[in-house]
Amino acid sequence: MQFDFPALAPKERYKLISSTVTPRPIAWVSSVDAMGQLNAAPFSFFNVFGEDPATVGFSILHRSDTDLKDTGSNVRARGEFVVNLVSDDNLEKMNISAIEFPSSTDEFAEAGITPAPSTFIQTPRIAESHVAFECKLMQIVELGKMRSLVLGEILAMHVNDDAVIDAARCYIDTGKLRLVGRMHANSYVRTSDIVALPRLSLGSWISPEV
Repeated sequence: MQFDFPALAPKERYKLISSTVTPRPIAWVSSVDAMGQLNAAPFSFFNVFGEDPATVGFSILHRSDTDLKDTGSNVRARGEFVVNLVSDDNLEKMNISAIEFPSSTDEFAEAGITPAPSTFIQTPRIAESHVAFECKLMQIVELGKMRSLVLGEILAMHVNDDAVIDAARCYIDTGKLRLVGRMHANSYVRTSDIVALPRLSLGSWISPEV
C-alpha cells in the first residue's frame, strides 16, 4: 500500500507517521513562563541530533496559528528548558501533565512531581525523572503554520547515581533507567527487552574467518 503524503490531510499524515516511527523517546519538557509559573509537558516527536554541540530537538504542535502551547512560549521567553526522560515509574505522572490545562496551571502540582534545581539554568528539572538535560535554546525552526522544532544545546546531564557504572569513563547502565517509549495512539513500550548485536567491521565482513 502506498500513501501519497501531498494528497493527505496533516492529521492523516500524523496517524501514519506516529503509527510506524516507533518507539519514540519522550521529552518531558519543563519550562518557566515570564512570571515564574512552572510548566511540564511531554513531546514524543523528539530525539538527540549530535554531540558537538550536544543537541536535542523536540517538535511542538500548536493549538492554532495564534495560540502557541505554553512550552513554546516559555522557551521563546526564557531561552532555556529541561528535557526530562520518562521511566515506567513516572509514566502516569507524565500522562497527567499531557492534559491541556489552562496556562495558569502548575503541572508540577497537578501531576505530583517535584521541581529540582538545575545547575546552569534557572528552569528546574523534574526530580522524579531518572535522566534530565539542562538546555539552552539554539534555535526554533518553524515547520509550516502549526509546528515548530525547538533545538537546544545540552549544558548538563543529571542521571540517577545507581545507573552510573563509571562516571570517569561516562558509562551508564541504560537498563536501570527503565525508560519508556511512545508507540501509536495511547500506547507505550518499556525498553527492557534488549537485543545485543555487535557492530561488524569491514574486515570481519570481507574475511569472516579472520
